[in-house]
Amino acid sequence: MEMNQNIINARVTFRNSPIHILEKFTIRDVKNAYEQFKEHSELDECVIIQTCNRIELFGKSKTDNSDKIKKTWASITGLDEEIFEENIEFVENQEALHHLLKLTSGLDSMVLGEEQILGQIKNSITSARKSKASGQHLNTLFDKAIRMGTRIRNSSGIGKGGISVGSMAVKLAEENIDELKTKQILLIGTGEVSTLVAKSLQRRGYAFNVTSRTIGRSETFCETMGGNPIKFEEVLSGFNKYDVIFVATTAPYFLVTQERITDAMKDKNNGMMILDLSNPRTVDEKVATIGGVKLMNLDQIAEMVEKNMNARLNKVKTVENIIREEVSVLEASMKRLDAEPLVTDVFKNIENLREKELNKALQMLDEKDEKKIKIIEELTKAVVESIVSTPMNNIRKASEQGQPEVVELASKLFDYKKQNQTD
Repeated sequence: MEMNQNIINARVTFRNSPIHILEKFTIRDVKNAYEQFKEHSELDECVIIQTCNRIELFGKSKTDNSDKIKKTWASITGLDEEIFEENIEFVENQEALHHLLKLTSGLDSMVLGEEQILGQIKNSITSARKSKASGQHLNTLFDKAIRMGTRIRNSSGIGKGGISVGSMAVKLAEENIDELKTKQILLIGTGEVSTLVAKSLQRRGYAFNVTSRTIGRSETFCETMGGNPIKFEEVLSGFNKYDVIFVATTAPYFLVTQERITDAMKDKNNGMMILDLSNPRTVDEKVATIGGVKLMNLDQIAEMVEKNMNARLNKVKTVENIIREEVSVLEASMKRLDAEPLVTDVFKNIENLREKELNKALQMLDEKDEKKIKIIEELTKAVVESIVSTPMNNIRKASEQGQPEVVELASKLFDYKKQNQTD
């Protein structure tokens, strides 16, 4: 009987896949995916994390099943397995725990130390719990990793003065346009980057219009993010109304063309700033040659974010050292869980025996005095406790220190069979 549990992490992230490839790996129906992974990849537990920069799976399994995970993921997304080989990273156990801590403490984000990922991870484990996809191992792992990540962020200050692409773009608009409060602002797109821009505009008290290919999408976006939804058609013919345009959308063509902006500038007596935050770009570079227009693209903005980052990079070393120490703590708690089913079972069996023998003795004594009954009962509990607790704690410790053979032996001694457990 092998008690060893593997914690597995399979991921496709912005680190080695461009956004348009990344999107292909997105799991649309997470609830169904959980069922598929459990059924076809031999995963006992499973948590899926998805953001615009990553799609990740954490799993617990007794077998090495990376191929099955790829196959299942491929069939869920309708991708062929070749594209998986090129984009997916697989790690397990210590490396998987290490990666999760990097995630929760903000070290693996595009914007170092950003807060958003923590919320996204909390949501992921909450929904995995709800749909019973995760169990004791992953629940423990995620709870601890979220707590550790929060503590690391607070003590290292890695998230301080953090700036996202969205808030950097808003800052640039402020620096380049006088009295931005009195100007007309447009946001094109309702994705994750748009969310960052909208949050930043909201925080600083600017009014702005939002447009997207369908008015419904803009309306839903504005309900949560603020802003005022505008029809896409109105925008395309009305660029002249705006002084600042944030473009954060995915379109396979240029949305903001030279022709449209040239037309718009004819009716304008002041300048216009366009910030293209799309990847790939959706503003034609030639727009920059039109008089009175200032264009900035994602690379330039990202570069400024990068500079802002360098101040934080010095903190990275500190955080990495903390993570290295915390990983072993996390690993010990995970290993300790391997002994739990056995320990629980032993305690349950012994408790049953104790109650049976106690009842027998009380019947023979024909004892009615509540006080005496209580004393006898406490005695039986104390005897059991003092005999059982030492070996049980030793079993837990052995498990924690990675000595499965001790746990194995204990299972034989206590006649514990894994089968009779409903996991």
